[in-house]
Amino acid sequence: MAERTLVYFVSDVHLGLDVNDPAAREKRFVRFLRSIPAERTLTLYLLGDIWDFWYEYRDLVPKGYVRVFSVLMDLMDAGVKVCFFQGNHDIWCYHYFKDMGIEILEQPYLVELGGKVFCLGHGDGLGPGDYSYKAMRWAFHNKTLQKLFSSLLHPTLAFKIGKGWSRKSRLARNEEYHFRGQEEPLYKFAAKFARKHKVDYFIFGHFHTKVDMPLPGGARLIVLRDWVQSQSSNAMVFDLTSGCFGISQNIE
Repeated sequence: MAERTLVYFVSDVHLGLDVNDPAAREKRFVRFLRSIPAERTLTLYLLGDIWDFWYEYRDLVPKGYVRVFSVLMDLMDAGVKVCFFQGNHDIWCYHYFKDMGIEILEQPYLVELGGKVFCLGHGDGLGPGDYSYKAMRWAFHNKTLQKLFSSLLHPTLAFKIGKGWSRKSRLARNEEYHFRGQEEPLYKFAAKFARKHKVDYFIFGHFHTKVDMPLPGGARLIVLRDWVQSQSSNAMVFDLTSGCFGISQNIE
């Protein structure tokens, strides 16, 4: 049996977002998942906003994405650990993912891989400021409000509201975000966190733009680009043996 030495990171696929051919994007994501060498892969980290809107009721989940879940199940059956961080678009996952065997993690999450320490998450709401967004994020994560939402709104209306909200997002309007470097709250969070914890790599999504910059003390801050504005696979792979990163091959 081959040694498992590969770890994959992917974020912000936004499955279901009606921008730039969502069907083609889903097929591209499935091809990427199928390209993962299961016998050599230890973990696949899904860093949030894989779905553009996900809300599950006790007995109902969003329709579609059968091929995505099928490939994820195949990977897990082959021994690959699949971990998921809730993004700001797919917060509302409860038991369905866990029942499939997907592990739900909370940011900031520390894990040692190949002798290197990684801090992982979606990246939203970290760092100082932006209190209005943090208040909204708290409300979306609040269990009591989630139960009220589920009990008071019919699924058809709930999904209509959710998809309508999603269509108003910056990504749906094709507005590119300009990462503000050392002034970005996420950078400030990582720099402060690295002073208290030994971290080699911070890896996040959320900002829909590629970032790779050094932090004080030698750590690196990496932000993965989304799958909507680009036609590449936009996934990173870390080799535990060499201690090096690679870009997942473009699988058009």
